[in-house]
This record gives sequence, C-alpha cells and structure tokens, in this order.
Amino acid sequence: MGSTKDIERRFSEHQAGKTKATRNIRPLKLVFKQEYGSIIQAKRVERAIKKLKSKSVIKLIISDGIIKLKRE
Repeated sequence: MGSTKDIERRFSEHQAGKTKATRNIRPLKLVFKQEYGSIIQAKRVERAIKKLKSKSVIKLIISDGIIKLKRE
C-alpha cells in the first residue's frame, strides 16, 4: 500500500525488485487503486488505512472498490 503520482512507474519498480519491502514477494498484482485530488489527501487516507491494521477491513475496502473514511 502506498501513494504515488505515477502508479505505472511505481508498480514497475516493485515488479523489478527495486523496492526492498516487496523484493521477496514478487510477482505482485495490483488489486486496487484510487485517485485523489492531491498527494496530501492520498497520504492521509493511506495513513488512516495503515492504522487499521486489519486485513479483513482492507479486504472489504478492496471488494467494495472504494475507500470511505470520515476525514476524507
């Protein structure tokens, strides 16, 4: 999970093993993306989701296809 201005470039970096966090779990599959008006807003949502620390909640977000947080 992360925020970027260029998702294609960032995903390619992950697939090529250029990112330490995902180097040993390739190949990866992009299962969800959502665009925001600013990188600041995207980072806020990312932090809020990471605070949940619940795989079941994250899976629900992915299956619903949209992230709904109170502070958006």
